[in-house]
Amino acid sequence: MGKIFAVTNQKGGVGKTTTVVNISAFFGSRELKVLCVDADPQGNTTTGFGISKKSVKFTTYDILTGKVRVQEAVIDTEFENVSLVPATEDLAGCEIELADYENRVNRLKMQLLSCKNDYDYIIIDCPPALGTITINALVACDSIIVPMLAEFYALEGLSQLVSTIKIVKNNYNPALEIEGILFTMFDSRLNVANDVVAEVEKYFPEKVFKTKIPRNVRISEAPSHGKPVMYYDRSSKGAESYELLCRELLGEPLTLPKKKRRGIFTFNKK
Repeated sequence: MGKIFAVTNQKGGVGKTTTVVNISAFFGSRELKVLCVDADPQGNTTTGFGISKKSVKFTTYDILTGKVRVQEAVIDTEFENVSLVPATEDLAGCEIELADYENRVNRLKMQLLSCKNDYDYIIIDCPPALGTITINALVACDSIIVPMLAEFYALEGLSQLVSTIKIVKNNYNPALEIEGILFTMFDSRLNVANDVVAEVEKYFPEKVFKTKIPRNVRISEAPSHGKPVMYYDRSSKGAESYELLCRELLGEPLTLPKKKRRGIFTFNKK
């Protein structure tokens, strides 16, 4: 049975979508079958995989409202072993619509249970809010990846998220755990960045990923080309950092072989 990650933080601009797209692509390159669920009305994960929103027939909105089964909404991406449930702006109205539904916080869980055995990993990109859609993701997932910036205000946001996780864990998903806290756009030269990491590690021992994702031009450029960074520039620091993160998630050594430090990926391009 596959494992379901929700990638969430109620603050925007912390690298949620970038993380979803890039760990999905890396897992896929390792012959792991991956389903991404774009649960953000902005639909950035959909765009990040080069999918035109105008071309999709069914979306996350349709599976949450029960109009279709999740299998009907899944589309293939051009990237190896990665499929997607896309999102469009229609999802924005889902919060209000779900208020009238029975078991409104379990709707995504029930859909994903029907396909969980078909994938090694299901990865949900959550919206930047702690509303009904995000609660659905937390109820449906096995564990949470929390991208965050190493900035002071980010600590307040983390505290709010942890409170929400506790409520969901106590009421809906007792097995829910934090997989790890991921620092993104990280600059180790800044004292404040290192201070924030130390503070988070104090309160969440063993929950902070050793891998930190640096600020990297190639990571920023890749979405405009509709590609994960490993397909856009596989020799970049951004691609290397996401490989290290995925190695950490898979329990593998956190070093790249010397011969692969540049040009580390090979693909079967379609």
